[in-house]
Amino acid sequence: MKKKRLTENRKELINIGMLTVILVFMDISGLPSLLFMNLSVLDINPYYWTLMLNFIIMGVFAFLILKFLCPKWKLGLKKDGLKEGLKKYGIPGIIAGIMSLIAFCIGLEFNYTPSVWKVIIEGIIYYIGVAIIEELYVRGLLLNLIEKIFHKRKNSTVIAIIISAVIFGLGHAFEIIVNPVSIVIAKVVWTTCMGLYFGTIYKKTGNLWLPIILHYFINLCALPYCFTAELVYPNISLYIIIPTYILLGCYSIYIMVKKK
Repeated sequence: MKKKRLTENRKELINIGMLTVILVFMDISGLPSLLFMNLSVLDINPYYWTLMLNFIIMGVFAFLILKFLCPKWKLGLKKDGLKEGLKKYGIPGIIAGIMSLIAFCIGLEFNYTPSVWKVIIEGIIYYIGVAIIEELYVRGLLLNLIEKIFHKRKNSTVIAIIISAVIFGLGHAFEIIVNPVSIVIAKVVWTTCMGLYFGTIYKKTGNLWLPIILHYFINLCALPYCFTAELVYPNISLYIIIPTYILLGCYSIYIMVKKK
């Protein structure tokens, strides 16, 4: 009986590992939507339609795999702990998002007038998919997978949070790989700190909706980019953003190791 249980657990971990890798590949590549989706509407970048369709495909695929191959895998998509978690851990994330918004408003040159639909699609709706999908495979799958792999270690949860946060940060380098090295490093640093925050509040509450909501709010604060033709991070903005997220990362480490 015990051997059978170990076999089932091993099989579940393999399935979750494969699902995580597939979702990461789909997210980075834009496949399969990139092969057939090319919708042009007003001034909305066609690639956003491709990515949003891909989010839907990824969500359905993940749902089917979890339902039929890993029915016992707990993501934490529940109401319990959400309200309390927002009260207890949400303020630092909200402040970080607002600081990002201020940084972009100060640093960017507003030289473009978008359509209302561009703002709604690219600046608001698109980020719903980003928050749900990234939190699904980074925290709901990867973090929990790493924690189970290191389950014999006393600090398995801390290890899982840190490793998943670093992977989360490195993953964002692909978005701006053509930029100067200093900007790529800056983006990796601040998104790694974000990952520490999301992972910590997730494990503290056991609720995946909490990091999803705060992830969405922080991404929403990049709305100023809809009003500029610039595709860079101004230095003045980075001078505000980097310290902000380093502090958020320090706060995360503090609550991560703090004893109840």
